[in-house]
Amino acid sequence: MASQMKAAVYHGAGDVRMESVAVPSPRDGEVLIRVTRSGVCGTDASEWKSGPTIFPVERTHPHSGHHGPLILGHEFIGEVVESRDARFEIGARVASGAGVSCGDCPRCREGRTNLCERYRTHGLNVEGGMAEYVAVPADTLVRIPDQIDDDTAGLAQPLAVGLHAARRAGARAGDRVVLIGAGAIGTFVLAGLTHLADVDVTVVDFSGSRLDRALRLGASRIIAVDGDAFEAEMEALRGTLDVVVEASGARGQLNRAIGLTRDGGTVLQVGLPTGLQEVDIHQLVFREITIRTTLAHVCTDDMPDALTILGSTGLAREMLDSVRALEELPAQLDRLASGRIEGKVLFDPRR
Repeated sequence: MASQMKAAVYHGAGDVRMESVAVPSPRDGEVLIRVTRSGVCGTDASEWKSGPTIFPVERTHPHSGHHGPLILGHEFIGEVVESRDARFEIGARVASGAGVSCGDCPRCREGRTNLCERYRTHGLNVEGGMAEYVAVPADTLVRIPDQIDDDTAGLAQPLAVGLHAARRAGARAGDRVVLIGAGAIGTFVLAGLTHLADVDVTVVDFSGSRLDRALRLGASRIIAVDGDAFEAEMEALRGTLDVVVEASGARGQLNRAIGLTRDGGTVLQVGLPTGLQEVDIHQLVFREITIRTTLAHVCTDDMPDALTILGSTGLAREMLDSVRALEELPAQLDRLASGRIEGKVLFDPRR
């Protein structure tokens, strides 16, 4: 194996470079993965457009010892080529949850490892998988079943995020649910909701391919924001829903979600607004509505189930936009940041 590898390195807003960097060496409890697929999400696109807000640009580079930028990639799978953990042998196909937790803090002991006091994420805080190789803790990995191909398995981490959100929503069999926003994360939440319980889900978004996809993936019905009957349809739902999931992040939608929810119901906020939001606190309090939020996923709970869903449904076919060479990353980040991608783009560092 060569001592150098190709990697996509983030330097700042609009500045991602293909560079040759040292192949990392795994420490005890880690494995070295030859990356076969690596994906990007809205967080990557936001940092590309106007960051850094999450990515640490000025820090000590763990492999070179100098201050430098960050290798992207927190959605990746690959093949183990070196192992310093007995759980994974050379040649094993693995999907990474990317989030690293300490296992000792109060939240970790509760099983809420995504809220670990020392949580860090490959590709966001430490070197990621948008490269030919990446060294990661074995605790962040799950095996990929033989029947699941790389293109399908490459969606496991973002689906795990949607599945965790669906668990946080707490929807039970027979519940009436509205999902606002049918983009990538909203679609993964939809897949999680329909996997966890027999629920009636109405999906709200602009007319077009996103809503068409939602119907194919199990939505009971759809409502088009730009339809002539939109306001009347939403008014008919007001105060009737057990759970409302707000996955758009658009201005005013959290308050709309509160209005849609029945007395004693639940709102799950998934989308991240770009500005402050106004909320009717009186309505929230006097109707005893619960607001929940969601962050990342719990690897041991959500990654295996995500692979199960991917292996038993057509979700990957619906969601995969394309598989690209690593050199195309900047152009694809620009597409994603400008809203020109409705699914997921994966990258193959070997191309």
